Amino acid sequence: MKPFPMLLVLLVLALSCSGCSQITSGKRLPAAGTIIDRSTGLEISFGQLLEELLRVRVIYAGEKHTRACHHAIQLRLLKALADKDPDLMVGMEMFARPYQGVLDLWSAGKLTWEELLRKTHWYANWRFDAGLYRGLLEEIQRRRLKLVALNIAFHIPPKIAVGGIENLSPAEKARLPSSIDYGDARHRAYLKKIYEAHKLKGRDRFEDFYAAQCVWEEIMAQSIAENLGNGRMLVILGNGHIYRKFGVPRRAFRRTGAPYRTIYPAAGLKDLPQDVADFIWIAGGKQP
Repeated sequence: MKPFPMLLVLLVLALSCSGCSQITSGKRLPAAGTIIDRSTGLEISFGQLLEELLRVRVIYAGEKHTRACHHAIQLRLLKALADKDPDLMVGMEMFARPYQGVLDLWSAGKLTWEELLRKTHWYANWRFDAGLYRGLLEEIQRRRLKLVALNIAFHIPPKIAVGGIENLSPAEKARLPSSIDYGDARHRAYLKKIYEAHKLKGRDRFEDFYAAQCVWEEIMAQSIAENLGNGRMLVILGNGHIYRKFGVPRRAFRRTGAPYRTIYPAAGLKDLPQDVADFIWIAGGKQP
């Protein structure tokens, strides 16, 4: 999902930091590859980022689905984290929970690339170019990492958006998350802007649209909680689901209490609020 424009707030701190440099508007625009710690406004190295990530148990790496540079960031994170933690798990928005058995076969090295795509019905479900995710998925298989399907069956959220939860079939209702929080006013306001900018015929009730989004994000949070145990998980999902943390991260934290960090790939800092994520990784391309 594309975040709506908001005023950028940058901290201008009179601080010095070994290996860090201050990012300030009007002086130096951050180049591609720059990583910014949003708690300080300072540029940090990849090594410093990795140190921070190894202190937590859930790492959210966002993406705009069509940007190869975002997937390159995710792959770099995967390799570095798995080098330090061979038991790392990877959760992906791109797969629905009914396909977990297929993902287990993939991680065990028992499927070819073509078999993975066919058995998960990739182009009927996710539809974005599978080649953008191939490096990430092949690295997961090479290292025999546990790959977790996070999503609800893909046909359910669109049905909720146009017909409401009450009109799902009993079988579909059985797949809903165990709890759904509709009470975050900032999350609601964020999605109201998106709804108003992208109205579709038949999707004419915001409350149904909002319920669909909450179901989508709650099931991913529940999937994280059900699989995390005492381990560490790298979560791969769209930027809109980690924007200001109220999509998936806070819902998962409510279930697990596990510390986490969010990484938001973006073309620059323009229009991104200070609390958009813990870290912004400048990735090039068009904003965001």
